Amino acid sequence: MNRYPVRPKRRSRWPGPLFALLAATVVVVLAYGACSRDQQPRIAIPEGIPPGPGAATPPIDINAPGRSADQLHEWSAGLADSIGVGSTALEAYGYAATVMAETKPECGIGWTTLAGIASVESRHGTHAGSTVGPTGAVTPEIRGIPLDGGPGVAEIPDTDGGAMDGDPVNDRAMGPLQFIPETWKRWGVDANGDGVADADNIDDAALTAARYLCERGGDLTAAEGWQSALMAYNLSGEYLTLVRDRASAYSVGVRP
Repeated sequence: MNRYPVRPKRRSRWPGPLFALLAATVVVVLAYGACSRDQQPRIAIPEGIPPGPGAATPPIDINAPGRSADQLHEWSAGLADSIGVGSTALEAYGYAATVMAETKPECGIGWTTLAGIASVESRHGTHAGSTVGPTGAVTPEIRGIPLDGGPGVAEIPDTDGGAMDGDPVNDRAMGPLQFIPETWKRWGVDANGDGVADADNIDDAALTAARYLCERGGDLTAAEGWQSALMAYNLSGEYLTLVRDRASAYSVGVRP
């Protein structure tokens, strides 16, 4: 039985002014270092939205037993160092995008978008000294601050009794993609083949994020859809721009 059946499509509305501002900047900025005969021009980093899809993943069996993302090891090994992303994390992003390409092809989410989000949220699962293991497990667990309504912080009273995020008073964002418990309970999915949907596993978190973004944005190859998805993930224009900048760097094979 396949793990990933096709899911229904749903679009979200998008804030027009921000879209217009970003869409108007679809240009390529050529960044050059100090001039010398020995230096080469830096690779152009595209602006605008959506960011490019990046290096194409090879064909794989998304329902292969065990950690299906392992099939992308050669692909990730050839790219990880140049973009500054751990190989296991990169496999997770590539696998999630591949699953969506097969199960929800109208979405068109690129692994670069997932990498951009994970970079901002947790430095690809390495925030505060955490590491990503070969099965995608992130240890120690990454937890956000209590969502207690303090300055600049949303107030979300506990929804899980502390069972998922360790806080029985207020919810906290969890894992490398920083899901709150309520969202994870609805969207969480197992992607590494161990039978458990775990917010602290980068495979599971990446595929869950991809599913959520595709549902919220519809067509992520269009500026409107990509913006809609990102604003649903985090309602902040500054956040959207930061994710775009990092994803765009990954799309041309360089570090942000």
